[in-house]
Amino acid sequence: MIRTSKIIEIDGVFLGTAIQLSGEQGQRFYAAHESVRALHNAIKPDVAMLARQVAQTFRQNQAVSYAA
Repeated sequence: MIRTSKIIEIDGVFLGTAIQLSGEQGQRFYAAHESVRALHNAIKPDVAMLARQVAQTFRQNQAVSYAA
């Protein structure tokens, strides 16, 4: 079975890929950027929900790193 994937990029930064699970089980996140590593293998029902969580985590971690 061929699975589909979608790149998740926020503010021009490649963060990882959403991979369609078998059937209609949702999307699994493959993290490629250290700031969202905690979400690696997270599963959400759809790519929009997954992208929102990845963006929120990325921006929170960026704000923390700028404040340091």
